[in-house]
Amino acid sequence: MLQSIVTHPGGAHKDELLACAVLLTISPVAIARRDPTQDDLENTTVAVVDIGHQHDPQKNNFDHHQFDRDHVPTCSLSLVLQHLGIYEDAREFCPWLEATEWFDCRGPNDTAKWLGIEREILGRLNSPIEISLLKRFASQTLHQPGEPVWEMMRMIGEDLVDFIRNLRTRLNFIAENAVVIEVPAAHTSFKALMMPRTASMLGDTSGGLAYHVQTLGLESEVLALVYPDGRGEGYGLRKFNDSPLLDFSQIEKEPDVHFAHARGFIAKTSATEKSRLLELLAAALVN
Repeated sequence: MLQSIVTHPGGAHKDELLACAVLLTISPVAIARRDPTQDDLENTTVAVVDIGHQHDPQKNNFDHHQFDRDHVPTCSLSLVLQHLGIYEDAREFCPWLEATEWFDCRGPNDTAKWLGIEREILGRLNSPIEISLLKRFASQTLHQPGEPVWEMMRMIGEDLVDFIRNLRTRLNFIAENAVVIEVPAAHTSFKALMMPRTASMLGDTSGGLAYHVQTLGLESEVLALVYPDGRGEGYGLRKFNDSPLLDFSQIEKEPDVHFAHARGFIAKTSATEKSRLLELLAAALVN
């Protein structure tokens, strides 16, 4: 358990804010924004984040600035996630993480080139939520439990860690229970990934089905996802990767379809029999 967290003063950045937020999930302690002392670096109950020129997880020191300039983009958040043993899952489940690493280590110009976009586009992705939180984090030298910024950081850290860990659990459950089904339609057929309703349902599994399609390597074959409706006995039907080949608004008048989005990307049905689900999926195929 930590007694305190120390990170650098001055301007605040996304990587150390998130690294501190994740550390708060295991030790809800005060965060000091100052230069670390040698005692801080040697004290295992003090986490030194994004400053100190040391990466020594056994001493809870998580800085990356001493790495070579050609080192694989790695930020303080990367080091903390590695320390908790969830970095690989975070890279898989959080597409924004790699971009955060690049931005912090290589700057906006190289990051824009890596993303294949113009430098100016990065500015269009800024959010006032992020800007305000970083500004408020930078405005104080000490953040303590009970204060708004500290409490918000703890919530962010908890949500991030819970998402990563819970999604891995859901994916393992999906891998054991989901099935690829062949949908016969007029003059063709296509695949859908279906999560049957089981006696031991593990919460909402719909969010993990797309990841499982990628794990199976069926991105070019699967057009739809079928999963238990969390609000009823039936199933949800959703396009995979927003496939233009399906339009669920075409089945909105079916008697057992109680919701179909006007844009056609999702529908809800009270049907539970596989044969009927196959009929609805086939009827959504764009002619």
